[in-house]
Amino acid sequence: MTDRSSTDSGAYPKIDVSVPHSARIWNYWMGGKDNYAADRAAGDAYKAQFPGIVPLAKQSRQFLIRAVRHLAAEAGVRQFLDIGTGLPTMENTHEVAQRAAPDSRIVYVDNDPAVLAHARALLANTTDEGVTGYVDADFHNPDQIVADAHHILNFTRPIAVMFMGVLGHVADYDEVRSIVARVMDAVPSGSYLVLWDSTNTSEGFDEAQEGYDDTGAVPYVLRSPDEVAGCFEGLEMVDPGLVSISLWRPDPANGDAVEAVDGYGAVARKP
Repeated sequence: MTDRSSTDSGAYPKIDVSVPHSARIWNYWMGGKDNYAADRAAGDAYKAQFPGIVPLAKQSRQFLIRAVRHLAAEAGVRQFLDIGTGLPTMENTHEVAQRAAPDSRIVYVDNDPAVLAHARALLANTTDEGVTGYVDADFHNPDQIVADAHHILNFTRPIAVMFMGVLGHVADYDEVRSIVARVMDAVPSGSYLVLWDSTNTSEGFDEAQEGYDDTGAVPYVLRSPDEVAGCFEGLEMVDPGLVSISLWRPDPANGDAVEAVDGYGAVARKP
């Protein structure tokens, strides 16, 4: 079944396709079709300066697949709170989780008009046993996210909280830590944090990002692996800990990359 948050009215603001949009550019790099000329131009300019952005984008989805599959199939998690979900592409959180555990409940969170316009597509493909819901909220307001997610998720049972490459859009690092901590404080013991972000670990990445920020798109801050690690304070890391996302439990038999990309992440359990 599907479930819709009461905050989703079904009336979406007009989308400006003349300005590059981070979710659509990321969709383009991943090989998706939900992008426009301005997005492709900005994406190509970025790629020309930093070719590593394309494998990073593709590996970000592979990390999501492996992490969600581990939590649903091995750790017994049945609830997922995917904050800043972005545009649907392939192997979205609910598809991976409900394939492993059909009764999984997933809440997607975003407040972007482009993403809101695709919410119904996300909600249309779910299992009979599971629930897929959507909350229209800004990740700068974690208290609202938690309050709205209560309508779909059971906060007395473990929840996997996911921030997949989105917190670079928050300029202040202290605010990043606060956002993550406030959501994790709201979920019970046995819950998990799945988080990754792009990192300043390659020459040329910062320069390409500066050019991207100048296009009018929402700026993105590249942080150090140590700063990403700071988001997991007080949690118990699942092996192999904080690593380049392409190196988090890769499966060479499936063609998973074994070379590092410039995004670091981890999965960690709340004790």
